[in-house]
Amino acid sequence: MVSDMTLVTAPPATWQSTLFGASRPALQPLDRLERVQLDDDSWIDVGRDMVHGTDQLFAEVHDALPWQAGERPMYDRMVKVPRLCAFVDADDHRVPAVLTELADAFTGRYERRFDQIGANLYRDGSDSVAWHSDRVGRRVQDPVIGILSLGGSRVFRLRPKGGGPGRSVPLHSGDILVMGGACQHRWEHTVPKVRRAQPRISITIRHDRPGTDDPPERVWV
Repeated sequence: MVSDMTLVTAPPATWQSTLFGASRPALQPLDRLERVQLDDDSWIDVGRDMVHGTDQLFAEVHDALPWQAGERPMYDRMVKVPRLCAFVDADDHRVPAVLTELADAFTGRYERRFDQIGANLYRDGSDSVAWHSDRVGRRVQDPVIGILSLGGSRVFRLRPKGGGPGRSVPLHSGDILVMGGACQHRWEHTVPKVRRAQPRISITIRHDRPGTDDPPERVWV
C-alpha cells in the first residue's frame, strides 16, 4: 500500500511518434487479441497496435489525470515510489472517450464490469514497478486486468511464484496486454528499470468484484 500520496503536476514529456500515433484515438476490435497460456489455469492476451492515435491519447492522459507522487515503507525508512500514479473511475469526465470505450469492450469480452482506471507514468528508465501480483487477486478469484501501453516501449515481465521459467513481453505504444485466469494468484509481474527509455504511461483497467455494485477499494500497486 502506498502512503503519503501528494498531488503533483506531471513533468513535460516528449516521445517518438509511432506509425499510427498521429491519427485520432481509435480502438481496434478486441478479437485481434491472441491468447498465451502461462500454465494450465493462467493466461495473458496480447494485441499489437490495438489503439491508434496514441500520440494524442498520451497527451490527453498526461495532461488530464490527477497524478500523485507517493512514498512507501521499506525496512526502516520511507522511500519514494519510482513513478507517478493516478486513479479514476472509468466514467470520470477526465477520462478520454477511447478509454471508456476500451473499458466497455473489456466488459463485453470478459463478462465482468470494468469500472476502474489506474495509470502509472514512467518518466524515464529509472522509473519502474517491482515484482508483485495485483492486490485485487486477494479479493477476487481469477480477476482479469487489462493494460494499455502508451508512449515509450518497455518490457513487461512475468514469473511464476513457485519458481521456473518466466516470460518477457515487449510493450509498444498502442499495445494491449490482459492478465487472466489464475495469473494474480500464481504469477508476479514487473516493469524493471532500464538505462534509457522515453516517457511511458501504463493504463490499467480493472473490475473489483464480479456481479456487485459495491464501491471499489482503491489500492495502489
